[in-house]
Amino acid sequence: MDAITALQQRNSSARLSEPAPMGEDRHAIFQAALRAPDHARLRPWRFLTVEGNARLTLGEKMASAAKIDNPELDTAIYEKLKLAPLRAPLLVIVIAKISEHPKVPEVEQILSAGAAATKLLTAAHALGYAGIWRTGSVSFSRTFMNSIGLQANEKMVGFIYLGTADGPSKPLPDMAVDDFFQAWRSVG
Repeated sequence: MDAITALQQRNSSARLSEPAPMGEDRHAIFQAALRAPDHARLRPWRFLTVEGNARLTLGEKMASAAKIDNPELDTAIYEKLKLAPLRAPLLVIVIAKISEHPKVPEVEQILSAGAAATKLLTAAHALGYAGIWRTGSVSFSRTFMNSIGLQANEKMVGFIYLGTADGPSKPLPDMAVDDFFQAWRSVG
């Protein structure tokens, strides 16, 4: 698939099954993420891959952190969080690794990690796989981040769920470029 087609047709797939990207495909997808815009070459990202039985352990950590953060957490939500990582054969946890830098503010480093996540999803689509970027309150929970080994200078950007689409893609709405892009004109 050519790059423009991949960029224009990539779509989130909530239902994912085996196979997940493996071997050369996985390497190519991960390599694409490393080409995200990166001011001052800080490499402000890192990634954790979760698959197999490790997904069960991750689900336990997600549910436990949510319960610590909210002791009144509904039991159904707790149980749903435990099973959340099983929705795909491969999860990639995208992490922004923030460094103090005089020219590169924190927000730019987080955006770079977000760009890496987008490249993961687009590269997977280009190679015939599917994925979805998920967050939720646990993604922003310091309790959860600490439980999976993130450092104080690291923040989660989200979970990238990867696999093969299980079912048809949802239709993408047409959008008019002119609704979102306008020429800037100097005021005054």
